[in-house]
Amino acid sequence: MSEKLQKVLANMGLGSRRGLEKWIEEGRVEVNGKTARLGDRVSDEDRIFVDGRPLTQKKQKHRYLLYNKPAEEICTRDDPDGRKTVFSRLPKLKNQRWVAVGRLDFMTTGLMLFTTDGALANKLMHPGTEIDREYACRVLGNVTDAQLEAMKEGVLLEDGMAKFTDIQKGRDEDGANQWYYVVVMEGRNREVRRLWESQGLTVSRLKRVRFGSFFIPSAVKAGQYIDLKNKDIRLLYEMADMPWPRRPAQRS
Repeated sequence: MSEKLQKVLANMGLGSRRGLEKWIEEGRVEVNGKTARLGDRVSDEDRIFVDGRPLTQKKQKHRYLLYNKPAEEICTRDDPDGRKTVFSRLPKLKNQRWVAVGRLDFMTTGLMLFTTDGALANKLMHPGTEIDREYACRVLGNVTDAQLEAMKEGVLLEDGMAKFTDIQKGRDEDGANQWYYVVVMEGRNREVRRLWESQGLTVSRLKRVRFGSFFIPSAVKAGQYIDLKNKDIRLLYEMADMPWPRRPAQRS
């Protein structure tokens, strides 16, 4: 049975299908000694090379992690400025690659999910897969009911309409800071901060506390991760509306 080349590469955790299609267009991928082209299909017997390195097509057990991101870490693999990256704390892999289910800003903390199943990660990040993302926000300034209502009804940002589907008041702090819990259904760049900024307010601290049905266990401190158990892995595939592979997760 053959599958599209970019799908096979994505399932190996090498990146998104769109990104891998670009690799193919750039001539970085070879199949059986020939430069691959978009539309090529491959089977288990085909030999695939990326940048001259052979890939192992044998079925590998995927892994799934929940990570508690601290502040001052970026969500890319490399940074020209030498800043810390979330990937540096994750376990090393052989013939696989961690794919982040969405990103958090440099100063934003909290829950992140990682997997080696690129197809699952891409489906969970797709705008059509509507998944609650809840954040705890410490807001500087006086917040009015009219501002809260505006953010729930929708605000036109530079990349389109955005809104909070829910806003709940949290605890107050001494001074001008107030805490709120907000929910968005997308993972757009700086969406939570930009919604508050549209009302002339500043978020001084931001933490993702929930992604769908996933919360950060109290035992997982900032900078730590845990392997997800099979019941949680099954839930991930249900959230993505994908069949569960029904194989035990691989652990280090």
